[in-house]
Amino acid sequence: MALSEADVADHVAAGWARGAGGSIVTANIDIVRKASRDPALAALVAGAELVVADGMPVVWAARLAGLAVPERVTGASLVWSLSERAAAEGRSVFLLGGEPGVAERAGEELAKRCPGLRVAGCHAPPFGFDATDRGMRAAVAEVVAAAPDLVLVGLGFPKQEKTIAALRPLLPHAWHLGCGAGIPMAAGQFSRAPALLQRAGGEWLHRLWLEPGRLARRYLREDAPFAVKVLTVAAARRLTGRRP
Repeated sequence: MALSEADVADHVAAGWARGAGGSIVTANIDIVRKASRDPALAALVAGAELVVADGMPVVWAARLAGLAVPERVTGASLVWSLSERAAAEGRSVFLLGGEPGVAERAGEELAKRCPGLRVAGCHAPPFGFDATDRGMRAAVAEVVAAAPDLVLVGLGFPKQEKTIAALRPLLPHAWHLGCGAGIPMAAGQFSRAPALLQRAGGEWLHRLWLEPGRLARRYLREDAPFAVKVLTVAAARRLTGRRP
């Protein structure tokens, strides 16, 4: 079942009400590309309770293939909508990721704009923390000690999904969102693209303009050709009547 952003918030709130947690993968074209080529990464995605289309190429491909995807649902947007729902429900949030101090600033902004939200804690794991069991255990312990209801994990794919997989057994009643750059965006470190550009599928151009050195290779050499391939295959399947 394809969900809108409002549906995701309702689903999370219903889970809280019955004491059930879960995880959310925000699948953009980069995540789809990596998961399609690595069974272990595909299993990480498949293990989530919810997988939403974060990226217009993913939405377009799904619609071309005949799937009723109502809208794009981004990690950056869910940071706000889920925090708003957490505030309304009297729940708490933990922010994991970003450079030192960024998660704290994001937490302050969320608390300011979502009255009643409890920020249970913030943590910026050191670079390479996930390379050792000790590093991963230390990061996970920071979150578990705070016992939050919502965990925003902004570490990039697949690091954030691997961290969420380690967290879920220890916080079974919490919801975990892999939000990519959602934490620095909430902190004001990066801006979102104008709404019109987002709807046109051009937010990647805005991100590329902001961070060309980090994103040029990924966006231009890896993701763009893959997006064209996915859209072409989806259109061909639609024309031939093959199920996606």
